[in-house]
Amino acid sequence: MAFNILVTDDSETMRAVIKKTVSMSGVPVGEFHEAGNGIEALAILENTWIDVILSDINMPEMGGMELLKKISEDEDLRKIPLIFITTEASDARQEEAKKLGVAGYVRKPFQPETIKTILYEVLEKAYEHRMAEKPDEGVDGDSDF
Repeated sequence: MAFNILVTDDSETMRAVIKKTVSMSGVPVGEFHEAGNGIEALAILENTWIDVILSDINMPEMGGMELLKKISEDEDLRKIPLIFITTEASDARQEEAKKLGVAGYVRKPFQPETIKTILYEVLEKAYEHRMAEKPDEGVDGDSDF
């Protein structure tokens, strides 16, 4: 099973770094999709199957917290785990994100191993949840990663 990943960050360079890090992590990636802010991310989510969102918090037009809030309010989208990868380090911001249902929180600068670990944890949970909802999709019940 390969996963479709949406990388949302206003920095094209940071999106490239995150994509490269994920690619090197061993997580099987189907497709990467990119958005420069929350508005672009929501437009992608309207028409594209996404397994996990990796998002910055501080972005123009619509930041990550507002994106997370919009996702949490949508019955279909709330099933998609969102992981923040951000310079925002305040405990209050992290608590607010947890209340809205964030799946993970990584502070920039990050180590590649940190991204790999959190992705595996989040995707494993998402895979298990998907198999519980639709058990006929799994051949032997084992994840492919």
